[in-house]
Amino acid sequence: MRPPMPEHGGPDGGPDATHDFSTNASPLGPPPALLSAVQQADRRAYPDPAYGVLRRRLGDAHGLRAERVLPTAGGSEGIRRLTSTALRTGRREVWVPQPGFGDYAAAAQALGLTVRPYASPTDIRPAVPALVWICEPCNPTGTSLTAWPTLGDEHLLAVDRAYEPLRLRGEAPAVPPHAWQLVCPNKALGLTGVRAGYLLAPAEDAALESALALAPSWVLSAEGVAMLTHWHDAATADWLVGARAQLRDWSIAQRRMLETLDWTQQPSCTPFWLARPPRPDIALRLRERGIRVRDAASFGLPGWVRVSAQPRRSQDALQQALLEIESEDS
Repeated sequence: MRPPMPEHGGPDGGPDATHDFSTNASPLGPPPALLSAVQQADRRAYPDPAYGVLRRRLGDAHGLRAERVLPTAGGSEGIRRLTSTALRTGRREVWVPQPGFGDYAAAAQALGLTVRPYASPTDIRPAVPALVWICEPCNPTGTSLTAWPTLGDEHLLAVDRAYEPLRLRGEAPAVPPHAWQLVCPNKALGLTGVRAGYLLAPAEDAALESALALAPSWVLSAEGVAMLTHWHDAATADWLVGARAQLRDWSIAQRRMLETLDWTQQPSCTPFWLARPPRPDIALRLRERGIRVRDAASFGLPGWVRVSAQPRRSQDALQQALLEIESEDS
């Protein structure tokens, strides 16, 4: 039986949402210079299939050899490829955060690997060689690690860092040197339609050759190459500083507004967080009004939703809709 497709936020088959609080991508991006480069990408020719210049540029930015940089067609393709690599190199379990992004488990189930959910990294105790996923900061909670799991060399540790550029407070924990890292800039840049990211392999990792062999030809489009080429530009870094400041302000205002309407909200270091409305049908009622939030039932959290910080006009629309729903039912 084919494993079910994981549920995602964003498009749901209905009319476009006027105000989308379900996405965890930045509503601010992209920075002008990077956007211009993406729009001007040469679509008439194949990119370099080895992505030599791009890999050297990314490697230099991370202080790594180019050979340790593996371009991916977005985070999901990177997750699938590393999961296949884990299988090919003798791993038989995949440990995934719960709640967490559904693609980790879906990739493992598609290959017949045993999925082991965990609530805390201290719960990770593989009995057989395993692939262990850490999302730092975590989606959907927006929380950050306090300690890394202790794992032997027979295990493959993979850290999904898609939301690190959106960290609004606190310091990022230093990633262990033996860990693989998945970097996906498109969420921070507000360019989720450009499917491009990259894996960083640990030094001398035996899985590197397998991960390289599993890459499809021309895994990145011309637009993806352009986006990643300018990801580490000084102009992009400066723009991200301002974007985080704006998202921080919007997050504070939005949390205050929801608090006045009796929503329970969890702490987060990102511009998205888990919230529990005072009524269980709120996601459906808001959707009828052109407002989308991310129902967290598929994360194993019925009654909760994930919301992201949005501009003030969207916050005003959300507040008005919630007040209307309350008045209709009073």
